[in-house]
Amino acid sequence: MPDAKIAFLVAAEGIERVELTEPWQAVSEAGYEPVLLSPKPGTVQTFNHLTAAETSQVDQTVGEASVGDFAALVLPGGVANPDALRTDTEAVAFVKSFVESGKPVAAICHAPWTLIEADVVRGRRLTSWPSLQTDLRNAGAEWVDETVVTDGNLITSRKPDDLPAFCKTLLGALG
Repeated sequence: MPDAKIAFLVAAEGIERVELTEPWQAVSEAGYEPVLLSPKPGTVQTFNHLTAAETSQVDQTVGEASVGDFAALVLPGGVANPDALRTDTEAVAFVKSFVESGKPVAAICHAPWTLIEADVVRGRRLTSWPSLQTDLRNAGAEWVDETVVTDGNLITSRKPDDLPAFCKTLLGALG
């Protein structure tokens, strides 16, 4: 399915740079077209932990996007990024629709916060940054401390060190 588009949904700032750039590069090298979605047009600020890094240009707002236009959805982490996304009703609705479509949804680090807000984790097995485990359990998920977890169409990983396995699993889910 190369040439298909892969959506990367981020907020205006607080994105962990490597959690955006490594999956972006992996899907691009595999022949897919990565597309940066955000609630607002313009640029988004990425970070290397707590230090500001490069900005990235938004390709399309989430309000303009359609689940049908994409083969998969990637939710990069960072602390502030998913915390902001989970308060944006359009972003949450897009994530919920994407999960319900059955297409792959890959979330790393703190990104499962957005999955919680979209109410799509109940009865699912997943992982995340360790500080989210209580939130995920309270939302009805089974949290496990593993490098990468696949449950149906949900792919989750814990942290930047897990990116090689995260990217490999995402590409495998795309066929």
